[in-house]
Amino acid sequence: MAADAMVPLIGLAAVTGLIHTLAGPDHYVPFVAIARSRGWSWRRTAWVTALCGLGHVLSSVILGAVGIAAGIAISRLESLEAVRGDVAAWLMIAFGLVYMGWGVRRAVRARPHQHSHAHLGGEVHEHEHAHDRAHLHVHAAAGQRESITPWVLFIVFAFGPCEVLIPQLMYPAAIGSPWSAVPVVLVFGSITIATMLAVVLTLTFGLQRLRFSALERHVHLVAGATVAACGAFILCGL
Repeated sequence: MAADAMVPLIGLAAVTGLIHTLAGPDHYVPFVAIARSRGWSWRRTAWVTALCGLGHVLSSVILGAVGIAAGIAISRLESLEAVRGDVAAWLMIAFGLVYMGWGVRRAVRARPHQHSHAHLGGEVHEHEHAHDRAHLHVHAAAGQRESITPWVLFIVFAFGPCEVLIPQLMYPAAIGSPWSAVPVVLVFGSITIATMLAVVLTLTFGLQRLRFSALERHVHLVAGATVAACGAFILCGL
């Protein structure tokens, strides 16, 4: 493909990568919610976001490459992408609900309560504590969930389709220049991941400046509900 013909194609890839990401809150809200609830550092948040963004783009690239090699019509690939979108949405809902349930359990255990103690001299006093801070095995369990959370997110996003990328992959192949799809993929993927990182880190830094003391005990519950809501919005076509 001639260089002058590549310019608008690459420009289209950049614009659609930006709009596709910004228009879908599911591309950034789950990371902000989980990072806030888990207390991730900005480096960890960026790493998880970039990893999931890469899986999100590469899954559609692989599907498009297979479609080109097998001569599958674009309409069939777009139908398959729609199915993948539904699967990703249900996975996000399931993950959000499970995380929300775990958040409820943590909130109950973290509820401060009082115990009375009587001393030999007849003195009685009360002290307040929460089981979530009193038993080490709870923290160990939290660490185990911490280690798998990024990979659960990665699986969800690997199923998530980039519907707008498929036609841009198929067009160069249709005019006999399949290798011209490589710069399109690189630009689309770079813009998508960069936009995800910019939005996620901006929102995460903003939330760190806010303190919701009344909600701190329920932060995991809220995060799970937020992730599940993002999945529901996808199913509703929002």
